[in-house]
Amino acid sequence: MFDTDRPGSVFAAAMPPADVAASPAGPARVPLERLEAQICELAGHLAAATCRFLVLLGDFDARQGWASWEMTSCAQWLSWKCQMSSGTAREHVRVARALRDLPVIRARFAAARLSYAKVRALTRIATPATEADLAELAGPMTGNQLERFARAHRQVTRADDAEARVRRRLVWRFEEDGSLSGTFRLPPLAGAVLLQALRAACDDLAGPAGDPRGDVSAETPARGDPADPARCHVEDGSALSVSTAQMLSCTAALSWMRHDRGAVLALGRRRRKPNAAIRRAARERDNCRCRFPGCESRRVDLHHIQHWINGGRTDLENLVSLCPYHHKLVHDRGYLIAAAPPGGFAFYQPDGTPLPAYPPLPEPDGPIDQCHDAAITPDTIIPPWYGERLDLDHAIWVCFANARTREDREQDRNDDPADWGRVMVYEPEDCDDLIHQYLEQAPRRTGPTLVPIQV
Repeated sequence: MFDTDRPGSVFAAAMPPADVAASPAGPARVPLERLEAQICELAGHLAAATCRFLVLLGDFDARQGWASWEMTSCAQWLSWKCQMSSGTAREHVRVARALRDLPVIRARFAAARLSYAKVRALTRIATPATEADLAELAGPMTGNQLERFARAHRQVTRADDAEARVRRRLVWRFEEDGSLSGTFRLPPLAGAVLLQALRAACDDLAGPAGDPRGDVSAETPARGDPADPARCHVEDGSALSVSTAQMLSCTAALSWMRHDRGAVLALGRRRRKPNAAIRRAARERDNCRCRFPGCESRRVDLHHIQHWINGGRTDLENLVSLCPYHHKLVHDRGYLIAAAPPGGFAFYQPDGTPLPAYPPLPEPDGPIDQCHDAAITPDTIIPPWYGERLDLDHAIWVCFANARTREDREQDRNDDPADWGRVMVYEPEDCDDLIHQYLEQAPRRTGPTLVPIQV
């Protein structure tokens, strides 16, 4: 995978020979100083290669190369083709688009003077007019300091933005332990309504005093094997413990769905339009997602693989979840879908070419230092920082003061060229009287007295 035998490779000295097993008790093969230098040098190569990757991605996005794969966005194509999560893919596309208009930051990124973490923070606040000053300020900062600076810069910039005050945002996710966490941004009135609803929900979950259900909550860990029939889970969510499921079933309306090795059984198949039971079964099987390769949309329709007109049945095995875009695409372009039990589907282009669900990444054809033309040393990526604390207020003041100075200079250049170089002196109305008064009150000073010295 890596050319470790090539002279000068950053991997050559750090990796032991293939026929020698590493021993924890054995002596270190590489001194720590050399190991540290190799790590820093490799970090520089990664930064330069990442810049190259984002430049290519920006060009690919501008030319809409992702549209040939019937994707709705470049981020969706990147998530499918390059094995990234949806959030990581969207962030890469955002940075790639921003770098196209920021040549100064792009040049320092290509030379590994800025890491990807710094560039990601800078692209949130930089403009073609301010990128040079921001890149210079970012040089001696650490990644964490620059993130703090970027957040403060955005807060100051949006302080007078009327749209920012009413911008709405609600993001939630399930953590690794099954708990639900999220953030929200709402106008004051809507925020007060949300807080009141959350307080009411907390009171309902707590229950009255002495209620035996108070010791049971959705946070109770779910035990047993995930395939245990006694295990329950929230639809498109995390698992619930048996005691929590029993508590909910006391007052909830229940709808039964029987499983057998992952397959859903005992569903009606009497009409063209799927009934509620089939829709629930399809959501369960498809995880409430579009099944087209690379698509993760939650807004889905049920598509007949073999159309009803052609003798297809409204059977769960003949239905697949597709988002409205890919549902229309399958009908208009003639994409083929084949059911692959258990619960799987294979997609084919109109010419019969298969569309893999997770395309493999190609093998690298050379070392990483051949992916770019930057001169990388162990000190390239290291910022000139010596442990100083970031004076955030001063940094923000300097940034906006430089921007104001630049605006004043641009305004002076737009004035009449005949006024360039002139100095404007502002004098009060009683300037002459004040000068005479000062000369009268100030003690008179005489020059030095020269006394001749006889030789």
